[in-house]
Amino acid sequence: MTEPVLAAGGVPVRGGRDGLEVLVVHRRRYEDWTFPKGKRKPGESDEQCALREVAEETGLACALEDELPATWYTGPGDRPKRVRWWRMRVVDGELALPPGEIDDARWVTLDEAAAVLTYERDLEVLRRV
Repeated sequence: MTEPVLAAGGVPVRGGRDGLEVLVVHRRRYEDWTFPKGKRKPGESDEQCALREVAEETGLACALEDELPATWYTGPGDRPKRVRWWRMRVVDGELALPPGEIDDARWVTLDEAAAVLTYERDLEVLRRV
């Protein structure tokens, strides 16, 4: 059995119940819209990975809030991949995209996110925000 790739990410949120927005990112390489996430580094916890990846991909320092449902899928090379997710509150920083993988990021309403997200698995995460 192949060991799964372990990853983590977050759904940064802003606003209140009536005007809640989430941050979605576009990855040029895959031509997809998703939430910021990435692979866990050796010795790193899932929580640390989620915070690091969101900061690296968006420029935003966040705090963990509720854990959201994990997603499982098959990644490149037919390797299983597990992503743990957290709802996140922005505590510092400005939205800034580093050169590389992420070429766009947008704050969108929950309905807009449901319309733009590429993967069905992300919709289940969104429903639990």
